[in-house]
Amino acid sequence: MKQILVVEDDLQILNNIQEILLLEDFDVLIAHNGAIGVQVAKERQPDLIICDVMMPELDGFSVLKALRQNSLTATIPIIFLTAKAARNDMRAGMELGADDYLTKPFTVQELLQAISTRLEKQAIIKQENAAKLDGLRWNIASFIPHELLTPLHGILGVSDLLLNCYETMSVSEVIESIRVIQVSGTRLNRLVRNFMLYTDLEASAINKPKWKNEFEFTDVKYIIGLAAQRYAKELNREKDLEIDVEDVTVSISGKYFTKVVEEIVENAFKFSELGTPVRIFSEVNSQFFKLYVSDRGRGMTAEQIANIGAYMQFERKHYEQQGNGLGLILAKRIVELYDGEFSVESIVSEQTTICIKLPKFGLQCAVK
Repeated sequence: MKQILVVEDDLQILNNIQEILLLEDFDVLIAHNGAIGVQVAKERQPDLIICDVMMPELDGFSVLKALRQNSLTATIPIIFLTAKAARNDMRAGMELGADDYLTKPFTVQELLQAISTRLEKQAIIKQENAAKLDGLRWNIASFIPHELLTPLHGILGVSDLLLNCYETMSVSEVIESIRVIQVSGTRLNRLVRNFMLYTDLEASAINKPKWKNEFEFTDVKYIIGLAAQRYAKELNREKDLEIDVEDVTVSISGKYFTKVVEEIVENAFKFSELGTPVRIFSEVNSQFFKLYVSDRGRGMTAEQIANIGAYMQFERKHYEQQGNGLGLILAKRIVELYDGEFSVESIVSEQTTICIKLPKFGLQCAVK
Protein backbone atom coordinates (compact mmCIF):
# COMPACT_ATOMS: atom_id res chain seq x y z
CA MET A 1 0.00 0.00 0.00
CA LYS A 2 1.40 3.38 -1.04
CA GLN A 3 1.71 5.99 1.68
CA ILE A 4 0.86 9.64 0.98
CA LEU A 5 1.47 12.61 3.27
CA VAL A 6 -0.95 15.54 2.92
CA VAL A 7 0.25 18.90 4.28
CA GLU A 8 -2.62 21.40 4.34
CA ASP A 9 -3.69 24.06 6.85
CA ASP A 10 -7.29 24.24 5.56
CA LEU A 11 -9.06 21.50 7.53
CA GLN A 12 -11.92 21.15 5.05
CA ILE A 13 -9.58 20.61 2.12
CA LEU A 14 -7.38 18.32 4.21
CA ASN A 15 -10.33 16.14 5.21
CA ASN A 16 -11.64 15.99 1.64
CA ILE A 17 -8.27 14.87 0.25
CA GLN A 18 -7.84 12.34 3.05
CA GLU A 19 -11.27 10.83 2.35
CA ILE A 20 -10.58 10.57 -1.39
CA LEU A 21 -7.23 8.87 -0.83
CA LEU A 22 -8.60 6.43 1.74
CA LEU A 23 -11.30 5.38 -0.72
CA GLU A 24 -8.51 4.65 -3.21
CA ASP A 25 -6.76 2.40 -0.66
CA PHE A 26 -3.85 4.72 0.07
CA ASP A 27 -2.26 4.88 3.51
CA VAL A 28 -2.73 8.57 4.42
CA LEU A 29 -0.64 10.70 6.75
CA ILE A 30 -1.76 14.25 7.56
CA ALA A 31 -0.06 17.42 8.78
CA HIS A 32 -1.84 20.68 9.62
CA ASN A 33 1.14 22.91 8.87
CA GLY A 34 4.52 22.91 7.13
CA ALA A 35 6.67 22.33 10.21
CA ILE A 36 4.71 19.21 11.18
CA GLY A 37 4.79 18.10 7.56
CA VAL A 38 8.58 18.21 7.43
CA GLN A 39 8.84 16.30 10.70
CA VAL A 40 6.39 13.58 9.57
CA ALA A 41 8.13 13.26 6.20
CA LYS A 42 11.50 12.69 7.87
CA GLU A 43 10.07 10.17 10.33
CA ARG A 44 7.84 8.19 7.94
CA GLN A 45 9.37 8.83 4.49
CA PRO A 46 6.12 8.49 2.51
CA ASP A 47 5.93 7.53 -1.15
CA LEU A 48 4.49 10.93 -2.13
CA ILE A 49 3.69 14.30 -0.52
CA ILE A 50 0.81 16.62 -1.37
CA CYS A 51 1.55 20.05 0.04
CA ASP A 52 -0.25 23.37 0.08
CA VAL A 53 1.85 26.35 -0.95
CA MET A 54 0.25 29.15 1.06
CA MET A 55 0.59 28.23 4.76
CA PRO A 56 1.52 30.32 7.83
CA GLU A 57 4.93 29.97 9.47
CA LEU A 58 6.41 27.46 7.00
CA ASP A 59 5.01 27.74 3.47
CA GLY A 60 5.19 25.08 0.79
CA PHE A 61 8.41 26.42 -0.74
CA SER A 62 10.14 26.26 2.66
CA VAL A 63 8.85 22.73 3.17
CA LEU A 64 10.24 21.73 -0.22
CA LYS A 65 13.65 23.27 0.55
CA ALA A 66 13.85 21.46 3.88
CA LEU A 67 12.94 18.11 2.34
CA ARG A 68 15.33 18.42 -0.59
CA GLN A 69 18.21 19.18 1.79
CA ASN A 70 17.69 15.95 3.73
CA SER A 71 18.99 12.72 2.20
CA LEU A 72 16.05 10.72 3.61
CA THR A 73 13.43 12.89 1.91
CA ALA A 74 15.29 14.42 -1.03
CA THR A 75 13.79 12.14 -3.69
CA ILE A 76 10.17 11.97 -2.45
CA PRO A 77 7.91 13.36 -5.19
CA ILE A 78 5.94 16.46 -4.16
CA ILE A 79 2.72 17.81 -5.64
CA PHE A 80 1.95 21.44 -4.75
CA LEU A 81 -1.59 22.69 -4.13
CA THR A 82 -2.13 26.36 -4.73
CA ALA A 83 -4.89 28.89 -5.21
CA LYS A 84 -2.43 30.94 -7.24
CA ALA A 85 -2.18 30.22 -10.93
CA ALA A 86 0.55 32.77 -11.61
CA ARG A 87 3.37 31.43 -13.78
CA ASN A 88 6.09 32.85 -11.57
CA ASP A 89 4.78 30.89 -8.55
CA MET A 90 4.70 27.66 -10.53
CA ARG A 91 8.14 28.32 -11.96
CA ALA A 92 9.60 29.02 -8.52
CA GLY A 93 8.26 25.71 -7.23
CA MET A 94 9.55 23.73 -10.19
CA GLU A 95 13.00 25.30 -9.88
CA LEU A 96 13.09 24.22 -6.23
CA GLY A 97 12.24 20.66 -7.25
CA ALA A 98 8.45 20.32 -7.13
CA ASP A 99 7.17 17.49 -9.31
CA ASP A 100 3.70 18.81 -10.15
CA TYR A 101 1.11 21.52 -9.44
CA LEU A 102 -2.62 21.38 -8.85
CA THR A 103 -4.53 24.64 -8.82
CA LYS A 104 -7.46 24.91 -6.45
CA PRO A 105 -10.23 24.05 -7.01
CA PHE A 106 -9.35 20.72 -8.63
CA THR A 107 -11.43 17.66 -9.43
CA VAL A 108 -11.07 14.21 -7.91
CA GLN A 109 -9.94 12.92 -11.29
CA GLU A 110 -7.24 15.60 -11.58
CA LEU A 111 -5.93 14.75 -8.11
CA LEU A 112 -5.84 11.00 -8.73
CA GLN A 113 -4.27 11.43 -12.16
CA ALA A 114 -1.50 13.64 -10.76
CA ILE A 115 -0.81 11.10 -8.02
CA SER A 116 -0.81 8.17 -10.45
CA THR A 117 1.59 9.95 -12.80
CA ARG A 118 4.05 10.84 -10.03
CA LEU A 119 3.98 7.36 -8.48
CA GLU A 120 4.50 5.68 -11.85
CA LYS A 121 7.43 7.97 -12.62
CA GLN A 122 8.93 7.31 -9.19
CA ALA A 123 8.59 3.56 -9.71
CA ILE A 124 10.46 3.82 -13.02
CA ILE A 125 13.24 5.84 -11.37
CA LYS A 126 13.55 3.25 -8.58
CA GLN A 127 13.74 0.44 -11.13
CA GLU A 128 16.43 2.27 -13.08
CA ASN A 129 18.43 2.97 -9.93
CA ALA A 130 18.09 -0.65 -8.82
CA ALA A 131 19.34 -1.81 -12.22
CA LYS A 132 22.30 0.54 -12.03
CA LEU A 133 23.09 -0.62 -8.50
CA ASP A 134 22.92 -4.26 -9.60
CA GLY A 135 25.24 -3.45 -12.48
CA LEU A 136 27.66 -1.68 -10.16
CA ARG A 137 27.64 -4.63 -7.75
CA TRP A 138 28.27 -7.04 -10.58
CA ASN A 139 31.13 -4.95 -11.93
CA ILE A 140 32.76 -4.61 -8.53
CA ALA A 141 32.33 -8.31 -7.68
CA SER A 142 33.60 -9.42 -11.10
CA PHE A 143 36.37 -6.98 -11.89
CA ILE A 144 37.91 -5.56 -8.73
CA PRO A 145 39.19 -8.88 -7.33
CA HIS A 146 40.64 -9.67 -10.75
CA GLU A 147 42.34 -6.29 -11.01
CA LEU A 148 43.85 -6.63 -7.55
CA LEU A 149 44.88 -10.27 -7.85
CA THR A 150 46.46 -10.11 -11.31
CA PRO A 151 49.36 -7.82 -10.32
CA LEU A 152 49.63 -9.52 -6.93
CA HIS A 153 50.05 -12.89 -8.67
CA GLY A 154 52.81 -11.39 -10.77
CA ILE A 155 54.62 -9.99 -7.74
CA LEU A 156 54.24 -13.05 -5.54
CA GLY A 157 54.86 -15.62 -8.25
CA VAL A 158 57.99 -14.07 -9.68
CA SER A 159 59.42 -13.12 -6.28
CA ASP A 160 58.92 -16.71 -5.16
CA LEU A 161 60.75 -17.88 -8.27
CA LEU A 162 63.66 -15.57 -7.48
CA LEU A 163 63.87 -16.70 -3.86
CA ASN A 164 63.93 -20.40 -4.74
CA CYS A 165 65.78 -20.48 -8.05
CA TYR A 166 68.04 -17.42 -8.20
CA GLU A 167 71.22 -19.56 -8.05
CA THR A 168 70.34 -21.32 -11.28
CA MET A 169 69.04 -18.24 -13.13
CA SER A 170 71.08 -16.17 -15.56
CA VAL A 171 71.56 -12.46 -15.05
CA SER A 172 69.16 -11.68 -17.87
CA GLU A 173 66.49 -13.95 -16.32
CA VAL A 174 66.89 -12.23 -12.97
CA ILE A 175 66.62 -8.80 -14.58
CA GLU A 176 63.51 -9.86 -16.51
CA SER A 177 61.96 -11.19 -13.30
CA ILE A 178 62.64 -7.91 -11.53
CA ARG A 179 61.07 -6.08 -14.45
CA VAL A 180 57.89 -8.19 -14.16
CA ILE A 181 57.69 -7.39 -10.44
CA GLN A 182 58.14 -3.69 -11.14
CA VAL A 183 55.46 -3.65 -13.85
CA SER A 184 53.01 -5.52 -11.60
CA GLY A 185 53.80 -3.27 -8.65
CA THR A 186 53.31 -0.16 -10.78
CA ARG A 187 49.95 -1.43 -11.98
CA LEU A 188 48.82 -2.23 -8.44
CA ASN A 189 50.04 1.15 -7.18
CA ARG A 190 48.07 2.96 -9.87
CA LEU A 191 44.96 0.94 -9.11
CA VAL A 192 45.06 1.83 -5.41
CA ARG A 193 45.84 5.49 -6.11
CA ASN A 194 42.92 5.70 -8.54
CA PHE A 195 40.57 4.30 -5.90
CA MET A 196 41.82 6.89 -3.42
CA LEU A 197 41.53 9.73 -5.94
CA TYR A 198 37.99 8.71 -6.89
CA THR A 199 36.97 8.81 -3.22
CA ASP A 200 38.50 12.27 -2.84
CA LEU A 201 36.77 13.52 -5.99
CA GLU A 202 33.37 12.32 -4.87
CA ALA A 203 33.82 13.99 -1.49
CA SER A 204 35.09 17.19 -3.10
CA ALA A 205 32.05 17.41 -5.35
CA ILE A 206 30.03 18.13 -2.19
CA ASN A 207 32.47 20.80 -0.98
CA LYS A 208 33.66 22.24 -4.28
CA PRO A 209 34.98 25.62 -3.04
CA LYS A 210 37.70 23.87 -1.02
CA TRP A 211 38.73 21.68 -3.95
CA LYS A 212 40.47 24.22 -6.10
CA ASN A 213 42.61 27.31 -5.98
CA GLU A 214 41.41 30.03 -8.35
CA PHE A 215 45.03 30.86 -9.25
CA GLU A 216 45.95 27.34 -10.42
CA PHE A 217 46.95 27.21 -14.06
CA THR A 218 48.70 24.88 -16.49
CA ASP A 219 50.37 25.16 -19.89
CA VAL A 220 48.83 22.26 -21.75
CA LYS A 221 50.91 21.45 -24.83
CA TYR A 222 53.90 19.85 -23.09
CA ILE A 223 51.74 17.72 -20.78
CA ILE A 224 49.59 16.45 -23.63
CA GLY A 225 52.56 15.60 -25.81
CA LEU A 226 54.44 13.84 -23.00
CA ALA A 227 51.48 11.64 -21.98
CA ALA A 228 50.49 10.77 -25.53
CA GLN A 229 54.01 9.87 -26.65
CA ARG A 230 54.59 7.75 -23.54
CA TYR A 231 51.52 5.59 -24.12
CA ALA A 232 52.21 5.34 -27.85
CA LYS A 233 55.75 4.16 -27.14
CA GLU A 234 54.66 1.61 -24.52
CA LEU A 235 52.29 0.02 -27.04
CA ASN A 236 54.64 0.37 -30.02
CA ARG A 237 52.15 2.69 -31.72
CA GLU A 238 54.19 5.83 -32.31
CA LYS A 239 53.14 5.81 -35.98
CA ASP A 240 49.46 5.81 -35.00
CA LEU A 241 49.72 9.00 -32.94
CA GLU A 242 48.69 12.32 -34.49
CA ILE A 243 48.99 15.50 -32.38
CA ASP A 244 47.95 19.04 -33.29
CA VAL A 245 47.54 21.00 -30.05
CA GLU A 246 47.85 24.73 -29.42
CA ASP A 247 49.95 25.94 -26.50
CA VAL A 248 47.60 27.77 -24.12
CA THR A 249 47.21 28.17 -20.36
CA VAL A 250 44.10 26.77 -18.69
CA SER A 251 42.63 27.15 -15.20
CA ILE A 252 43.42 23.78 -13.68
CA SER A 253 46.11 22.21 -11.52
CA GLY A 254 48.95 20.68 -13.53
CA LYS A 255 48.74 17.46 -11.52
CA TYR A 256 45.07 16.95 -12.25
CA PHE A 257 45.27 18.04 -15.88
CA THR A 258 48.00 15.43 -16.36
CA LYS A 259 45.70 12.81 -14.83
CA VAL A 260 42.85 13.77 -17.16
CA VAL A 261 45.05 13.56 -20.25
CA GLU A 262 46.63 10.25 -19.19
CA GLU A 263 43.27 8.56 -18.65
CA ILE A 264 41.72 9.80 -21.90
CA VAL A 265 44.76 9.03 -24.06
CA GLU A 266 45.24 5.59 -22.50
CA ASN A 267 41.56 4.85 -23.13
CA ALA A 268 41.95 5.74 -26.81
CA PHE A 269 44.95 3.44 -27.27
CA LYS A 270 43.48 0.65 -25.14
CA PHE A 271 40.28 0.37 -27.17
CA SER A 272 41.66 0.74 -30.68
CA GLU A 273 43.78 -1.57 -32.80
CA LEU A 274 47.42 -1.29 -33.83
CA GLY A 275 47.66 0.55 -37.15
CA THR A 276 44.59 2.76 -36.57
CA PRO A 277 45.09 6.47 -35.82
CA VAL A 278 44.72 8.13 -32.44
CA ARG A 279 44.22 11.85 -33.10
CA ILE A 280 44.74 14.53 -30.45
CA PHE A 281 43.83 18.08 -31.43
CA SER A 282 42.51 21.27 -29.90
CA GLU A 283 40.28 24.30 -30.44
CA VAL A 284 40.78 27.62 -28.66
CA ASN A 285 38.66 30.76 -28.41
CA SER A 286 38.78 33.81 -26.17
CA GLN A 287 37.31 31.94 -23.20
CA PHE A 288 37.82 28.19 -23.51
CA PHE A 289 40.27 25.48 -24.48
CA LYS A 290 38.87 22.30 -26.02
CA LEU A 291 40.91 19.11 -26.26
CA TYR A 292 39.75 16.25 -28.48
CA VAL A 293 41.08 12.69 -28.36
CA SER A 294 39.72 10.52 -31.17
CA ASP A 295 40.30 6.86 -31.99
CA ARG A 296 39.01 4.35 -34.53
CA GLY A 297 38.19 1.64 -32.03
CA ARG A 298 35.11 -0.36 -31.10
CA GLY A 299 33.05 2.69 -30.10
CA MET A 300 30.30 3.06 -27.50
CA THR A 301 26.52 3.04 -27.61
CA ALA A 302 24.48 5.99 -26.34
CA GLU A 303 23.50 3.92 -23.30
CA GLN A 304 27.13 3.11 -22.51
CA ILE A 305 28.09 6.79 -22.75
CA ALA A 306 25.25 7.73 -20.39
CA ASN A 307 26.38 5.04 -17.93
CA ILE A 308 30.04 6.04 -17.72
CA GLY A 309 30.92 5.62 -14.06
CA ALA A 310 33.21 4.06 -11.53
CA TYR A 311 33.89 0.35 -12.00
CA MET A 312 31.91 0.27 -15.24
CA GLN A 313 33.63 -1.67 -18.02
CA PHE A 314 31.54 -2.28 -21.10
CA GLU A 315 31.53 -5.59 -22.98
CA ARG A 316 33.94 -7.10 -20.44
CA LYS A 317 32.27 -10.47 -21.02
CA HIS A 318 33.26 -10.33 -24.69
CA TYR A 319 36.60 -8.49 -24.55
CA GLU A 320 39.56 -9.23 -22.30
CA GLN A 321 40.96 -5.97 -20.99
CA GLN A 322 42.85 -4.52 -18.09
CA GLY A 323 41.47 -1.71 -16.01
CA ASN A 324 38.90 -1.04 -13.33
CA GLY A 325 36.48 1.31 -15.09
CA LEU A 326 37.70 4.34 -13.15
CA GLY A 327 39.61 6.12 -15.91
CA LEU A 328 36.90 8.09 -17.71
CA ILE A 329 34.89 8.90 -14.60
CA LEU A 330 38.04 10.23 -12.92
CA ALA A 331 38.71 12.48 -15.91
CA LYS A 332 35.08 13.60 -16.01
CA ARG A 333 34.94 14.44 -12.30
CA ILE A 334 38.18 16.43 -12.39
CA VAL A 335 37.11 18.46 -15.42
CA GLU A 336 33.72 19.26 -13.89
CA LEU A 337 35.27 20.31 -10.57
CA TYR A 338 37.33 22.85 -12.48
CA ASP A 339 34.21 24.32 -14.12
CA GLY A 340 34.80 22.43 -17.35
CA GLU A 341 32.76 20.08 -19.50
CA PHE A 342 33.38 16.44 -20.47
CA SER A 343 31.60 14.86 -23.43
CA VAL A 344 31.79 11.72 -25.54
CA GLU A 345 30.66 11.19 -29.14
CA SER A 346 30.87 7.72 -30.59
CA ILE A 347 29.78 5.50 -33.46
CA VAL A 348 29.77 1.80 -32.60
CA SER A 349 32.53 -0.17 -34.37
CA GLU A 350 33.83 3.02 -35.99
CA GLN A 351 35.15 5.73 -33.68
CA THR A 352 35.04 7.51 -30.34
CA THR A 353 35.90 11.14 -29.66
CA ILE A 354 36.26 12.48 -26.13
CA CYS A 355 36.23 16.24 -25.64
CA ILE A 356 37.21 18.20 -22.54
CA LYS A 357 36.44 21.91 -22.31
CA LEU A 358 38.24 24.05 -19.75
CA PRO A 359 38.29 27.79 -19.01
CA LYS A 360 41.46 29.59 -20.07
CA PHE A 361 43.52 30.97 -17.22
CA GLY A 362 42.58 34.52 -16.24
CA LEU A 363 38.95 34.21 -17.33
CA GLN A 364 37.56 33.77 -13.81
CA CYS A 365 39.59 36.68 -12.46
CA ALA A 366 38.43 38.86 -15.35
CA VAL A 367 34.80 37.99 -14.61
CA LYS A 368 35.26 38.98 -10.98
